[in-house]
Amino acid sequence: MCVNRIFVPLQKHVFLGMKVLLINGSPRGNGNTFLALSEVAKTLNGEGIETEIISIGKKAVQGCIACGMCGRIGKCTFNDDLYYKVMRAVKDGIDGLVVGSPVYYGGPNGSLCALLDRVFYSLGPDLQYKPGASVVVCRRGGATAAFDRLNKYFTMMNMPLVSSQYWNMVYGQTPGQAAQDDEGLQTMRTLGRNMAWLLKRLNAGDGSLPEQEMHVWTNFIR
Repeated sequence: MCVNRIFVPLQKHVFLGMKVLLINGSPRGNGNTFLALSEVAKTLNGEGIETEIISIGKKAVQGCIACGMCGRIGKCTFNDDLYYKVMRAVKDGIDGLVVGSPVYYGGPNGSLCALLDRVFYSLGPDLQYKPGASVVVCRRGGATAAFDRLNKYFTMMNMPLVSSQYWNMVYGQTPGQAAQDDEGLQTMRTLGRNMAWLLKRLNAGDGSLPEQEMHVWTNFIR
């Protein structure tokens, strides 16, 4: 019997000169958080947006000590490869940022927050007005609390927050289990499409930014 085979050529992504950085805040480089972020990245690639995923790994991460040195030298004073890898990506020019984390005790991974404190404190001017989104992966609960915690980084840095059809959360405990969460993965794809849509609209504009007032700092002391 003759069988007619139809060969479909592999899809080649034509990138539009825009790039999104995705930070995998899980110590498991190929776990469920990576799976969720990969779904976002694949969708962005399909929309012509280049992506890079940086995983924080299992090494201890130095937290911010509020020394203020970054304000003088333009980068964090601590010399570690993870921070520099993120800093180089940001300095080379990204158009958007997605941060993913597993849920630990109702919040994001502490090592991830230690990194983000330093990144946002020292690289804030480079991140302003870049669309941002957070993704959380949990076994059962705590996802919305972790989601809220991560979103605070974006909302105090003038970064447009990218939404989806639901809160950006995926369920899964054992490695690969997140692949069974059909709604969660659809939420990731919707997030990717929404970010691509926003980036394209921003890129098509005149590039002007909102006028900023001189920053006012007030400390509440009785």
